[in-house]
Amino acid sequence: MISLSNFSFEFGGRFLYKNTDWHIKPGERIGLVGKNGTGKSTLLRIISGEYQISEGEISKLKTLSIGFLNQDLLSYNTNDSITNVAMQAFERQLYLENEIEQLLKIVETNYTEQNLHKLSEMQEEFLHTGGYDMRFKTEEILEGLGFKTEDLNKPLSQFSGGWRMRVMLAKMLLMQPQLLMLDEPTNHLDLPSIQWLENYLSDYDGTVILVSHDRYFLNRMVNKIVEIANQKIYQYTGNFDKYLEQKKERDDLQTRQYENQQQYIKEQERFIERFKAKASKATIIQSRVKMLERLEIVEAVQTDNSKINVKFEASKQPGKIICELKNISKNYGTNEILKQTDALISRGDRIALIGANGKGKSTILRIIDGSEKYNGENLFGYNIIKAFYAQHQLESLNLENSVLEELQSFATNKTEIELRTLLGGFLFQGDDVFKKIKVLSGGEKARVSLAKIVTTGSNFLILDEPTNHLDMQSIEILIEVMNNYNGSYIIVSHDRHFISKTANKIWWIEDFKIKEYPGTYSEFETSQNSKAKFKAKDIVKTSADESTKSSKKQTINTDKSNENTKRNLQNNLDNLEKIIENTKEKITDSELFLASEEVYKNPDKFKEIMTLVSSLKSELEINEKEFEKVFDELLKFE
Repeated sequence: MISLSNFSFEFGGRFLYKNTDWHIKPGERIGLVGKNGTGKSTLLRIISGEYQISEGEISKLKTLSIGFLNQDLLSYNTNDSITNVAMQAFERQLYLENEIEQLLKIVETNYTEQNLHKLSEMQEEFLHTGGYDMRFKTEEILEGLGFKTEDLNKPLSQFSGGWRMRVMLAKMLLMQPQLLMLDEPTNHLDLPSIQWLENYLSDYDGTVILVSHDRYFLNRMVNKIVEIANQKIYQYTGNFDKYLEQKKERDDLQTRQYENQQQYIKEQERFIERFKAKASKATIIQSRVKMLERLEIVEAVQTDNSKINVKFEASKQPGKIICELKNISKNYGTNEILKQTDALISRGDRIALIGANGKGKSTILRIIDGSEKYNGENLFGYNIIKAFYAQHQLESLNLENSVLEELQSFATNKTEIELRTLLGGFLFQGDDVFKKIKVLSGGEKARVSLAKIVTTGSNFLILDEPTNHLDMQSIEILIEVMNNYNGSYIIVSHDRHFISKTANKIWWIEDFKIKEYPGTYSEFETSQNSKAKFKAKDIVKTSADESTKSSKKQTINTDKSNENTKRNLQNNLDNLEKIIENTKEKITDSELFLASEEVYKNPDKFKEIMTLVSSLKSELEINEKEFEKVFDELLKFE
């Protein structure tokens, strides 16, 4: 499919790749990993043809189609609707649609056989390339990525960068290239959208290359890991967890080879040094010198064994109750977020608040913090010292301050020695504390913000997306900090690896209420999957099964009118489904009839069939909308 042989790439006077190889095969699911700055995104740009290699050879199939989602696409903006932007993926179909419209206008007055034959050919191609389904597919994918139905006709320019990136992702998925390359696709997605993307990619026919810091996502999506390290490409079979196991084995082997070789080199150098002045040994000495020069050096394994060393302890022991929400309601105008809901946070709770964007997760955190107006009661327990880590926390750092100055301005009661000791625990060693905030990476800025929170001695933390834009090492550091913390906390995060390692309770918002699962994320996910399977199985039961189910329920439920309504809805749904399938078959048959010589040579017959197709499509659209409406009504009874 693609072969990179003995290639090198130099950027800014530095080699990112040196005499290395990579062969990409059809059907592979590849996770591309490596430290920041090793050249992951650069490698994708080399494959896409945007960058040229310095040395070596790259070969691709001539017919290979490539889709590349990258962060540069954030800058794309237009006043066209998001549906039309995503539909740009259907380049050929859109061209055919426009040509068909023009030809239809022409044949109204010019019934030449040539025009009719050309129209017939285009309509047949439009049908077989999925032209009639392209709008439906586009809307389906956009809604899967979190857009509401009412958003689909809004211009792209009205959306933030993260939502625009979702539109670009939808376009890439609709293109269905043979090679799909996604650079940090989950950065701008909420949890339901990530789960939808996982399901979509699981059935994707092409080859997929993913760059991601989301360990959970990689574990589910890939069957091969490609690591970039030491200007080389290393390949491992399996998902991310398997890669870690194999990498440790390879590193251990390389370490032994390195140590053995270093010992051998020292022995040879001692021999050379000892006998180099003896003429009788000149030939042997010269031979050993040349041998050392030709020796292929085994590199030492470059490991980052940095361990955070922070004693993050609450300064006071709180009471049994941390926070109690009573009868809380919140709305923004007509947009209702919470309605008369209750929730309790007890000492020792480590809560992950999950769900889709726009459902009110950050609002709940601000209500708990007391920085958001609401109706109801928010009661704190005894001896509570809280600290709030907001999404904009990194942006609130003073860029002109040094790391040490930033802490000094916040923790005025701490000495410089105490602060430098604390920063050392957060991996800011020696002169690192004098670095300006503006030159720090996202992970380093996050560590500074966490260090500021540690100085408060808080026994209750409120954390809003603390893992945003962190690399894997920084996320692991944060996990370690949270697990060593002896207080309580509530976290909003879309990083499932992070919450699976830190939370002992799961909260989510449903029907304007705060719901709670008393267990870890893995247990919660298993529970939800079981419910989803049961619900899906229940929905697809036949009307006969539904009647049996209804009769059983009626012996228990005295409200017979609900059961009658449900039965009528199910019957209506079944009838609509049959009508829709029948209409689709008629449309397909009519469009194939249009392509026949019998029709396209007869202008009157052609016009008659075209009118029929148009009428059938209008009927189909009405019935599909009615089907969705009835289906939504039926779900209320589940």
